[in-house]
Amino acid sequence: MTPTDRGSGIDPRSPRFGAGITAILLLATIFLSLVGASVAAVIVLTAIALLFAWGAFAGIRRHPYGALFRRVIRPRLSAPTELEEPTPPTFAQGVGLVITGIGVVLGLIGLAWAVPLFAALAFVAAFLNSVFGYCLGCQMYLLGVRAGVLGRPQRA
Repeated sequence: MTPTDRGSGIDPRSPRFGAGITAILLLATIFLSLVGASVAAVIVLTAIALLFAWGAFAGIRRHPYGALFRRVIRPRLSAPTELEEPTPPTFAQGVGLVITGIGVVLGLIGLAWAVPLFAALAFVAAFLNSVFGYCLGCQMYLLGVRAGVLGRPQRA
């Protein structure tokens, strides 16, 4: 996608920015779990899951981290060389929701070990995206498209 397709794509740095914030919050969740602050860890993981739900259901363009990126960070950067299709990162938000949601549910039913475990799984994905630009959820989406399980991204 070229910069002339402005209406149909997103700045690829925006999801990476959000993944960086998410990675930090997930590290905080893991830390809280490991020091025995289980209730606080579940609360933070629940907040992260709700943010993933926001991105998955409202779309990546409406995610709070995206709004923060557009208003505060983006004006200080040069224009992106390419834009990214928003469907794969939106799908990735759904994957994050499932992973963190499982951790929250298992934590709430008393399986305290599940909170740091599922936070760590989500952290790996967020870290890879924020540091290396490799989106595991996006790759899962593309595999689903190739397998015919998921529809093609919509072009405007």
